[in-house]
Amino acid sequence: MKILVCISNVPDTTSKITFTNDNTAFNTTGVQFIINPYDEIALSKAVELAEGGKGTVTVINVGDASTDATIRKALAIGADNAVRINAIPRDAWFVANQIANYARDNAFDLILTGRESIDYNGAQVGAIVAELLNIPSVSIAKKIDIAADAVSIEREIEGGKEVLTAKLPIVIGTAEGVAEPKIPNMRGIMSARTKPLDVLEPSAVDTLSHIVNYETPAPRGTVKLVDAAEVEKLVSLLHDEAKVI
Repeated sequence: MKILVCISNVPDTTSKITFTNDNTAFNTTGVQFIINPYDEIALSKAVELAEGGKGTVTVINVGDASTDATIRKALAIGADNAVRINAIPRDAWFVANQIANYARDNAFDLILTGRESIDYNGAQVGAIVAELLNIPSVSIAKKIDIAADAVSIEREIEGGKEVLTAKLPIVIGTAEGVAEPKIPNMRGIMSARTKPLDVLEPSAVDTLSHIVNYETPAPRGTVKLVDAAEVEKLVSLLHDEAKVI
């Protein structure tokens, strides 16, 4: 089974986020980048499925050379080879087209993504890839089981769970529970240095959107403490200042 895992290069959640050029560009200075955590879950599941010679795992990333360290970590975790589309990701449409064009030429049985990336939280790429390839897609998968050419997918829904079955090939967006993220061991780190990382030029894709500017959330306001016995004061504050009643 040939598995393709789509990985994003995202800022660590502990990084301080700032913008430059009059808030039109993300400031990468001093920012630590990591594999998108949901994509790392997808990669861990792919490695499990391919264990024992049952398949091969390819990771793909759309990004410039600065993402190579993230890709090498994916190889250390257990991917067999990697592909980097040499372009700055503009939006989900651009990224999905690059992935779909590569996947179309290489006949993958299973394409895994994270449910979303933690930087933009768009949750669009997987579904667009599936549409471009004309294959099914399922997202927010909590459990994946594969037998022969069929896949069983468990998803959480309001009030319970949903179990779906489908035929391969398929695109699946993974969430927590699918697999435990794997920590690269020394052997994996050493072997990652020699595993193939192919750099391909991007396909031409129409520009459908562009970022005008970024804004940071408004700072948190001060907190007013009201004694539990001062009910009238609390009601007055909620009515006159907070204007929520």
